[in-house]
Amino acid sequence: MPVTAFDVFLPAAPSSCVVFASPHSGRDYSWSFLRKTVLNEHVIRSSEDAFVDQLFECAPQFGAAFIKAGAPRAFVDLNRARDELDPALIEGVRRVGHNPRVASGLGVIPRVVANGRAIYRGKLTQHEAQERITRYWEPYHTKLQSLLDAAHNRHGQTVLIDCHSMPHEAVDSVVLGGMRRPDVVLGDRFGAAASGDVVDRIEAAFVEAGFVVTRNTPFAGAYITQAYGKPAKGQHAVQIEIDRSLYMNEQLIRPNGNFEAVQAALRDVVKAVALIGQGRIPLAAE
Repeated sequence: MPVTAFDVFLPAAPSSCVVFASPHSGRDYSWSFLRKTVLNEHVIRSSEDAFVDQLFECAPQFGAAFIKAGAPRAFVDLNRARDELDPALIEGVRRVGHNPRVASGLGVIPRVVANGRAIYRGKLTQHEAQERITRYWEPYHTKLQSLLDAAHNRHGQTVLIDCHSMPHEAVDSVVLGGMRRPDVVLGDRFGAAASGDVVDRIEAAFVEAGFVVTRNTPFAGAYITQAYGKPAKGQHAVQIEIDRSLYMNEQLIRPNGNFEAVQAALRDVVKAVALIGQGRIPLAAE
């Protein structure tokens, strides 16, 4: 089993209402898990948001908290609801309605990694699935909410930046008519998870740093933005998807020659976003 559910990095002075999170960058692939999967140690990492934690871990330097997953996404997906259980993978689970994420094998306990490659030969027991949820999913979300509550109590509002990466080809369907290919997709569930003012400021930070940005297509946000985005209560959530090819070799899962430059550019973004709610840039709840 992975050693820890999460790691938290707190600022010396919590001056920002922003919390940065990386739920899919966990890479503690335990021996017992690797023995259970039919995939090799390289392929099992294909759905991991590799190195995303390294791109955003500077957040505490600018007064914002940062939390990252310990367990890998292929083991338990923290960006799914705890009840998104896959009857094709977990023994005794009944199908309830149609959930496209579960149907595609991407429930809270994933059945597949990227390109639909099966993780296991057979099924898992309900006990094993529940153990992963109890030991990893629940602690992560409990801690994440506590960080948001603390920021809200200090500042009267809070912003969750949910950090992810996307395959380069993920935006092929939205690149039409000579438009510039987006480097970053911001997801606010079409305005349901964050006020337009917040998202405008986040987008401006990326654009100022040289990134091409689009919103909500093809990624509008999944469970985390849906569950934590409550703009009417002063709790905003925005998902960030960054093109992996900007900073890594997607086939080898290694940083490429641009990694340090992208990391430096994102440091400027993190600094600008962390300024939100520090008194200089008041938020307007919707």
